[in-house]
Amino acid sequence: MSNILVTGGAGYIGSVMVPELLKLGHNVTVLDSFLYKQASLLDCCKYDSFEIIKGDCRDEETLKKAMDNKDFIFPLAALVGFPVCDRDKIAARTTNLGAVETLLSLREKGQKIIFPCTNSGYGLGQGQNYCTEESPITPISLYGKTKMAAEKAILDSGESVAFRFATLFGASPRMRLDLLVNDFVYRAVFDRSLIVFEGHFMRNYLHVRDAANAFIFAMDNFEKMKGQTYNCGLSDANLSKLELCERIKAQLPKFEYLEAPIGVDPDKRNYLVSNEKIESFGFKPSYSIDDGIKELIKAYSIIKNSFYGNV
Repeated sequence: MSNILVTGGAGYIGSVMVPELLKLGHNVTVLDSFLYKQASLLDCCKYDSFEIIKGDCRDEETLKKAMDNKDFIFPLAALVGFPVCDRDKIAARTTNLGAVETLLSLREKGQKIIFPCTNSGYGLGQGQNYCTEESPITPISLYGKTKMAAEKAILDSGESVAFRFATLFGASPRMRLDLLVNDFVYRAVFDRSLIVFEGHFMRNYLHVRDAANAFIFAMDNFEKMKGQTYNCGLSDANLSKLELCERIKAQLPKFEYLEAPIGVDPDKRNYLVSNEKIESFGFKPSYSIDDGIKELIKAYSIIKNSFYGNV
């Protein structure tokens, strides 16, 4: 079993992944600032193999202590998404990139890193051509730029794996309502209507539990996978916004949506993504987009609160 540090481990992915790592018998340390006052890891406190360090991943002394004697490091801590990054550009740069650079400077020999990056690096995409890991990197947001710079720094440092995750969806103990699928289903449940801007824009999607499982897969296959980045998403879910609405309406027939004849979406990402590379290593997502919609409908019978978001 491994000693693992997860920075930002109380966030959307970490709150799903950390309990699974503990169940597998790993020793897990979470470094998190608990910026959103989340209590998503309370159930993990029963494990002797679980440690919490409440602090800022940008603080060198705190980070050094957290990294001591760790086999794997998962740098999840980040300001995620273009709205929150644009709202606090300094925090975005210092957290998404600066903290990673500090981590690399403190890294002990032999420590392995698995890093969550993003499809956002593909920006406006390649038209009808699928973006592969060799496609040009053209991020259009500060979020995408900082994450892609961090990915390069980590891969250049060696002994590392990076995932370019698709847009995540699904229920998590640290819920987020600002993610596209989660947001659209929320509006379908409570408003039963939605005006869609630039409905032809395409995205790839991945369930948050499959994102968590990708880290465990990379641990188990690290020697084969190291030194590279991998697109990670559902190959049958390169969907436009309008196609996503159709899938939601199939489960919520009273949901109505309309593409706005005027107006634009400030989020200009628009791409098709190939996940063939990670699939060739044997990784297969377990949860479909329809599974996620069904799950979210149930989740929204429990929660209705604007607290669950990054903005």
